[in-house]
Amino acid sequence: MSDLSGSWPWSPLRPWLIRDRSLSVTPERHWPERKWWDRWALHLQSLLTPAAPMIGPRDFAAAHRVIRRGRALVALSDAEIATAAAALRPRLLHEGLARRACIDAFALTREASFRVLGFRHHPVQIIGARHILRGDLVEMATGEGKTATTVLAAVTAALAGVPVHVLTVNEYLRQRDYETLAPIYALLGLSSAQVDPEMPEGEKIAAYGAAICHVTHKTLVFDYMRARLGQPSLATVQRLAAARLTGVARGGARLMPPALGFAIVDEADSVLIDEAQTPLIIAAPENRTRAEDCAMALEIAALLDDRTHYTLRAEARRIDLTEAGKATIAGAAARNGGLWEIPRAREELVVQGLSALHLYIRDQHYILADGKVQIVDEFTGRVLADRQWQSGLHQMIETREGLEISAERNTLAQITFQDFFRRYLWFGGMSGTLAEVARECRRVYGRPVTRVPTHRRSRRRDLGTRLYTTEAVKLAAVARRAARMVARRRRPVLIGTRSVEVSERLSAILHRQGVDHRVLNARQDGDEAAIIATAGQAGRITIATNLAGRGTDIKIDAATRKAGGLHVILTEYHESRRVDRQLFGRSGRQGDPGSTESMVALSDQVLRRFAPAGCALVLRLAPRWGGRLPGFLAGLLRARAQARAERLARRNRAATLRRSETLRRVLAFTGRSSL
Repeated sequence: MSDLSGSWPWSPLRPWLIRDRSLSVTPERHWPERKWWDRWALHLQSLLTPAAPMIGPRDFAAAHRVIRRGRALVALSDAEIATAAAALRPRLLHEGLARRACIDAFALTREASFRVLGFRHHPVQIIGARHILRGDLVEMATGEGKTATTVLAAVTAALAGVPVHVLTVNEYLRQRDYETLAPIYALLGLSSAQVDPEMPEGEKIAAYGAAICHVTHKTLVFDYMRARLGQPSLATVQRLAAARLTGVARGGARLMPPALGFAIVDEADSVLIDEAQTPLIIAAPENRTRAEDCAMALEIAALLDDRTHYTLRAEARRIDLTEAGKATIAGAAARNGGLWEIPRAREELVVQGLSALHLYIRDQHYILADGKVQIVDEFTGRVLADRQWQSGLHQMIETREGLEISAERNTLAQITFQDFFRRYLWFGGMSGTLAEVARECRRVYGRPVTRVPTHRRSRRRDLGTRLYTTEAVKLAAVARRAARMVARRRRPVLIGTRSVEVSERLSAILHRQGVDHRVLNARQDGDEAAIIATAGQAGRITIATNLAGRGTDIKIDAATRKAGGLHVILTEYHESRRVDRQLFGRSGRQGDPGSTESMVALSDQVLRRFAPAGCALVLRLAPRWGGRLPGFLAGLLRARAQARAERLARRNRAATLRRSETLRRVLAFTGRSSL
């Protein structure tokens, strides 16, 4: 089997035997540089093949063979189960992921899961694990048991002797999944561990040495970068051997780069796509930006006019100065010395000031907490702890908010998720929403996407879309709708918002009406598991900001099931259709009843930024319909806006990848080491 990306192994049965293995101390791939004709051929291949095919009859046949094989294991004792697992190790190493050996491994794991957790995997979970083990990205609906699916693939790869990383998107899920699955690993004779970011280095070394390691993707990447920074001279097997012979490496234990054998990526679209554009950076404090310069830049920026002095491109989050703007800045800065005498420096300062004033909105892009500017992840709604915007932008926003500016940071090392995950020998993953980005996953990572059906038929109903002229009218209607649904039928309601500000405005409306509810946004993200876990109780109203990737199921009680299940209200479209689907997927899990609806306004940010002409046209027609407009218009505007937003995001991710590849090529040419 071959692939134009050069990323396929010699044999699909042994995906750890790859052509492009790096010479590093630990298992890792060196991703080959593609020629332009390879890139075009790969792009053409991705267009001609199905983007995200559904599983077929052969998958169900394999799942039923696992189930039949498992019936013979019921009579075995726990010790005999462990012995059978140990006997599988040489078979998997010799035969690879051959059908018979893989079936035996899945059957043993399925039986061990029943003895520890009291359930046996159903066919859809077995099929999902089979494709993950092959290196596919699997689309499984919310509530289908992704944690249970993980254990089948993780155990089989570990029994074959491959280091396995189970990657989650936050620390809560990492701890929950590890505590759930660790007894299964132990029953099958496999070592396992979890990595907490605050662990001492010695404990991390032991944890990464386990057969199966549970860790968040960001903790893993930062540990990988720190290890590479700490031991640049021991980057290859030959250098490490030489250092040991000369006694250089006999000091205290140092964290080696984690072995990048096989990874299972939870919420794969969030990690591989949504976060792909933002580099992860290790930096040291450096006092370069002065508070006086920030204040002056903001003062000058406030004098500039967007029609004369600069062009604002909100969809690209970019500001370009005109010649008139540059002249005005030069005149305003004439009385200042230092950086203000340098044209490029003063123009960059003012552009950052304009960005702080017009592109970054408090309670949407950031919040103020503990006297600091805390960045909010726009896809998950969580605070990104200890993160800064670069090039002085963070200090500019701090000055705008009247805070003491923090030290700017000097970059010591950086890597993107695109670059990092291409270093694994092979990896698989899963998410509830992958079909929309299937072709990008194949082009960038060489990973196909496979869709797996639900275990039970979905009973979720879509109640359509309501379109309003203004946000104030929309929020009032959302509050009435939620209150009425709780009062009349005692159904729980989950309301999804895009920003902290909107969630708090909606909360204030419900408070004035005397309606009990709970809010989950960046200010309360420490309580997210408890809030989401109870959101399915009868009569509960929950307002949540950017719920995608939260990872906690909303389970409904008997009263809620009888009343019609969880009702989800989307109050604003996201740039990505996938995030909207993630929110709707919280309702109607595993055959439960449920319903969804969209209540949006022409003033919503996505529609206003990416479909301004359409919004203006509809607004001119609005007096004919009053405050509420026909819902089909929202569908047309949404299709236009999200298509433009997703196209722009794809271009930005491609540009980030090209910059990363260029930087690595330049550093290699100059003889400098790089991550």
